[in-house]
Amino acid sequence: MRHAAPPRGRHLAPEPPRRRPDLLSRVLLVAGVALLLVAAGMFLYTQWGYWRQDRVNEELAAFAEVSDDASRAPQVDWDALKAVNDDVVAWLQIPGTPVNYPVYQGEDNDYYLEYTAYGEPGVGGQVFLDYECRAPGMRDAQTVLFGHNLRNGAMFRTVANMDDQEAFDAVDTVWYVTEDEAFELEPLLVYYTQATDQDVRTFSFTSDEEREAYLTGLLEDSVVAADDAASAVADAEHVLTLCTCNYIEGEGRTVLVCVPKGEVSS
Repeated sequence: MRHAAPPRGRHLAPEPPRRRPDLLSRVLLVAGVALLLVAAGMFLYTQWGYWRQDRVNEELAAFAEVSDDASRAPQVDWDALKAVNDDVVAWLQIPGTPVNYPVYQGEDNDYYLEYTAYGEPGVGGQVFLDYECRAPGMRDAQTVLFGHNLRNGAMFRTVANMDDQEAFDAVDTVWYVTEDEAFELEPLLVYYTQATDQDVRTFSFTSDEEREAYLTGLLEDSVVAADDAASAVADAEHVLTLCTCNYIEGEGRTVLVCVPKGEVSS
């Protein structure tokens, strides 16, 4: 008797063992997602900081009435400003630009870099008068103001952009208004320096010759200047200097020097 042959069929190979998940790949994936989340969080936090700074600037701007006529000084509600913060000393406006800010003076040159007039941390702080200048400004041979250069165009971004001759020439008037007086100025020159340069903070001079030599040196180092800046240097008894950071290299600074109108002939 013949035995039936076993049924024909495919012989299946034994199933290979499953590979263990690649731990390194998973770690890298998780790390990548985490970095993306951190970057997104930092971006949103930065944007929130800009938004909050813009709100502060808008609220403070309401305390000054600015005319469409560049030859008219801003009309400032000093009582309202002092009710917010009595460190306020002046108002700075450059017609036709976003620069339209109160000016504060603290006990040092650090506080208003990081805090607003409301005493809250702020990405743009406030525009402020050097703490060693005589308040309310325009009392020393050189009055120095500081402000941040924010990438969204706020604070002293306009000043940083005036290192371009066309942008420089487009600014005809700079108003510095105190409670008792309004100073109508115009740009004289722009130069670059570093954060470590303390000559920027030279407020007084022993003689007219020393003051003229100082300004002549700035003019020689300038990147842009008024056509007749050289003739104004000898007569400029007071200058208003606006200093801001730039993104050119290292701890760079862009500095705008202004003189009272009439000292630069057109």
